Amino acid sequence: MKTSFKKNNCVAVIPFFNEEKFISEIINKTLVHVDKIILINDGSTDNSLRNIPQSDRIILINLEKNFGKGFALNVGYKSSFLTNYECVITLDADLQHDPEYISNFIEKINEYDIVIGNRKKDLKKMPIQRIISNRLTSYLLTLKVKQKILDSQCGFRIYRKDCLKNILPTSKGFEAESEILVNAGRKNYQIGFTDIPTIYGEEKSKMKAFMAIKGFIKILFS
Repeated sequence: MKTSFKKNNCVAVIPFFNEEKFISEIINKTLVHVDKIILINDGSTDNSLRNIPQSDRIILINLEKNFGKGFALNVGYKSSFLTNYECVITLDADLQHDPEYISNFIEKINEYDIVIGNRKKDLKKMPIQRIISNRLTSYLLTLKVKQKILDSQCGFRIYRKDCLKNILPTSKGFEAESEILVNAGRKNYQIGFTDIPTIYGEEKSKMKAFMAIKGFIKILFS
C-alpha cells in the first residue's frame, strides 16, 4: 500500500509570467488546499508582483528574465526538494486550472506516482486546434511511454517527490511537460488521470506553436 497523502504534506509549484489579473485569486484559492506555495516569477513585466498576498506560506522566486515554462518549473521543483513535503502539485497561474480539484489529485496520488488532469470529457470550451493537437500528442506519447496518456498537454499535475527527483526535464519550454512523461515511462512510474473541467476565459496563451511543435518532436525522438 502506498503512502497516504494529505493537504499538509503537499506543496504547490506555480510558475507565472504577466498574470496580474489572476495571480492573487489563484494563490488564495490554492492555499485552501495545500500547506505551502512556491511561486516562480518567470520575468514578469506587469504588476503581478504587487498583487501577490503577504503570507509565510508563500515562497517567491524571481527570475531575471523570461526563461520559459519548463525552466521555471524546474526551478520550482528543485526548490520543493528542499522542503519536507512529500508530493508536489503544479498548476497554471491563469485560472485555467481550478484549485478546487486539488483534493482529487491528492486522493488519486495514493494510487499512482504521477496524476494528470484529464479534460477530454469536457471539450466544449477547448479551441478545435487545441483538441486536435492534444489528441495527436497524447496518442504519440501513449506509444512512446507504453502507458495510456489521456491528456498530455495538461499542466495540472501532482507528483510524488521521490519520483519527480528522477524525471526532471531539461527542456525550457512547454515541451518540458511531455519530457517528464517520457522520463517517467523509462522509469516505469505509474501515470494516472483525474477528470477536471476545461476552462478558457480572458487569458491569452503564451505558447508559441512552432517552438512547441519543434520541442515536442525533439522529445518524441529522444
